[in-house]
Amino acid sequence: MLNKQCPEELSVTLYLNRFELATLQLSSTDWEDWTIGYLFSEGFVQSPHDLKRLIIDDHRQKVWADLLPGIDVESYLKRRRHLTAGCGKGVTFHSESDVRNFKPVVGNRKVTLPEIQEYMRQFAKLTPLYHQTGGVHAACLVDEEGGFVAVREDIGRHNAVDKVIGYALKAEQSPSSLILMTSGRISYEMLAKAARFGVGIVVSRTAATNQAVKLAQELQVEVIGYIRGQMATVYTSVGRIHDGDEQWVGGDDQQRKLQ
Repeated sequence: MLNKQCPEELSVTLYLNRFELATLQLSSTDWEDWTIGYLFSEGFVQSPHDLKRLIIDDHRQKVWADLLPGIDVESYLKRRRHLTAGCGKGVTFHSESDVRNFKPVVGNRKVTLPEIQEYMRQFAKLTPLYHQTGGVHAACLVDEEGGFVAVREDIGRHNAVDKVIGYALKAEQSPSSLILMTSGRISYEMLAKAARFGVGIVVSRTAATNQAVKLAQELQVEVIGYIRGQMATVYTSVGRIHDGDEQWVGGDDQQRKLQ
């Protein structure tokens, strides 16, 4: 048996306008994308243009982000913090009631299940850190032509999602035409990140939690899990997924296993 490298796990502290926002466990790559994606997901910024300055010190494992004048960071930081589930523990400032007040997603992307299954097969080939270590997660965005807009890896699945969102914000990609794919479980906070960004289709190689599915139904997000070979589990039905046999997945049957 060949020895694999150990996955990196670094404690990275993020400062916002000189306030210590959080210390999270990350891999060593794409911290700029992660910072922008995380600050957007948590509601501190609407776009990268809200950042006055961004300094990344990978040697000291610190990131400093300064926002433009007029954004009240101090009062926002008084909100209760919530630990996120899973590896590479994260922190979110959004409560369940906050997330349920997000606007429903209006996505124009439609796709067939065979296309999604093929995207997942291609996605698995674009994760070098996973192949080297066997111990990291990945996320990607797929455009209307089936192109991979961004593929990012990290010790934490939610960090990988923040990284692809950050990249897409920098590239000014329209979220309504994208599919978000992840190697990890779709939990409540993962679904919240996707909905906040505006992606209407979220796909995972593994499961979605009951809270994530409930939130997805409320916010009109299509969620598909267990994409393995010819298998798939469709958790929600909002009319964006075609099963490949002239049938749109929808109706009262909210969970369907297809193979």
